[in-house]
Amino acid sequence: MQDLTAAMVKDMARSKGADLVGIANIERFKDAPARMHPAGILPEAKSVIVLARRILRGNWRGIEEGTYWPNYTYFGYHGLLNSFFIPYAVYETACFVEDFGWEAVPYYPGVPETQPPIPPIRPGAVAPDVQLAIRIAATAAGLGEMGWGKVFLTKRFGPRQRLSAIITDAVLEPDPLVEPGTICDRCMACVSGCSADAIPHLKEERTVTIRIDDQVYEWADVDMGRCTLSYHGGDPMVSPFIHKTFPGYEFDVRKQHITEDMAYKLCWPFSLGKWRSTNEDPSDYIIEGHARIREWGGDGSYGVGGSRGCMRSCFDHLEKRGRIEQTFENGAFIKRPRWLLTPRVPATDTEQDGDAEIKA
Repeated sequence: MQDLTAAMVKDMARSKGADLVGIANIERFKDAPARMHPAGILPEAKSVIVLARRILRGNWRGIEEGTYWPNYTYFGYHGLLNSFFIPYAVYETACFVEDFGWEAVPYYPGVPETQPPIPPIRPGAVAPDVQLAIRIAATAAGLGEMGWGKVFLTKRFGPRQRLSAIITDAVLEPDPLVEPGTICDRCMACVSGCSADAIPHLKEERTVTIRIDDQVYEWADVDMGRCTLSYHGGDPMVSPFIHKTFPGYEFDVRKQHITEDMAYKLCWPFSLGKWRSTNEDPSDYIIEGHARIREWGGDGSYGVGGSRGCMRSCFDHLEKRGRIEQTFENGAFIKRPRWLLTPRVPATDTEQDGDAEIKA
């Protein structure tokens, strides 16, 4: 049988829809925590293949304009992109690897922060659930680097991609690492664009640092509680659905100091829970708009905030500066003054709202 090569794996992945493919050898994960290490899933692992599929720039257009929300979750997040487009390429590529006699574990990215505090099931093994830090895995596979706002960047798309991986015992040639600072120029557009004030400025010196081989990668120590509140529907400043549902409600995400887990406990029941039908609100939902976005996206995860700073402001800047390869005939992504609602929802129809506050 012909030997399996890295080039053959990449050709297969691209033929099945992957936009980008990179490979890391297992040695690049030597400093990873045990419950985030590929060998925690496949102890004989020798290589990690990371696949990326682009997020269409147009998936954010409706949210950027404040006019349309469903397509971001459906086409660019949990709906088709995370649940079909990427898994198809991953599965077909894993089948290809196994056709050469090597074991291939298709990996659907999870969240390491959700790992339960439980002991190992099998003596000598790590405790479940093992979850890779998929953005760091992509960095180790030479696909790009971590941007200041904790979002993974590639030279082709900037922050506009989703990631998945295959763990295999096949020895494959690893890709060279991207040198830190190749893509992210630390412009701080992500900081000023984040409505939740979740990303500290460079001058605050709050950072996370990792080393992979001879490269050191550093990014902002993002306040994940605020980030989660903003993204998953806890922030009145980026959700017109909260304004519709809760007249008189006031909640300023920028003043919150809670953990990511606590933020999820607030957002998900708040956004997806049901309630009795009343004359005031016959919808049967706590916030119908959020629940509908999730339903349209396949009943999995959902996005309301649309990554205003860490993605939209980021790729707008990178495109303008020519730091990424894909650009567009219609020019800059941010074309008009940007909108933000007020954290205090007007109590009555006649009360002045102050909606469409302008913020860079």
